Amino acid sequence: MNVEEHRRLRELLGAYALNQLDPAERTAVQAHLDGCAECRAELAVIAPLAGPLRSVDPARLERRPELPPPGLEESILAAIKAEPRPPRRRWILAAAVLFAVGASGVGIGYVAAPDPPKIPIEPVSVTPIAAGIRSTASVVPHTWGMEIKLAGSGYEPGRRYRVVVLDSDGRTAPAGEFIGTGPAPMVCNLNSSVLRAEARSFEVRDESGRVVLEGQV
Repeated sequence: MNVEEHRRLRELLGAYALNQLDPAERTAVQAHLDGCAECRAELAVIAPLAGPLRSVDPARLERRPELPPPGLEESILAAIKAEPRPPRRRWILAAAVLFAVGASGVGIGYVAAPDPPKIPIEPVSVTPIAAGIRSTASVVPHTWGMEIKLAGSGYEPGRRYRVVVLDSDGRTAPAGEFIGTGPAPMVCNLNSSVLRAEARSFEVRDESGRVVLEGQV
């Protein structure tokens, strides 16, 4: 079975648990479950929620929700976290339980994941050396090195370019390659093992080793 078919059948597990599939779809899901341990485990998490969801009265969804008893959300999440399930399974169950309770008319909100940390992107100055090249660049520091985001045009179409980073001691480290696109805009992400604090500059070199662009980092 290909990935797309597996994903399609997996997305039907909720409707399967609620007995909302037509006969052909239900047969297909049952056949898939016979040979897929991952989806059987997913269904085991979803199935206990089928009863509460079936009891939801659609007419009540238009009413203003009542306030929940104090500490209800915290007690639900604490009980789920205590379950001997992998973290991903626990949060799937948490989100589903809170949805089910909220749909029943109790407005306890939703599970809010913490905001992911913002990636520090730092624009850097570049100096084209070869005629016709226009470029901009920015760098992103990582624990494993540095990422260079290079955009521009004017690199000879079909020609291979190599990017190297120079550290504070003058040593060079590879950061990847790209193919020129001529006047068409080009954007590429390049990675180097040189840490941002130790990087001094980077160079774009053509196939002959000639420097066609310099960047100060």
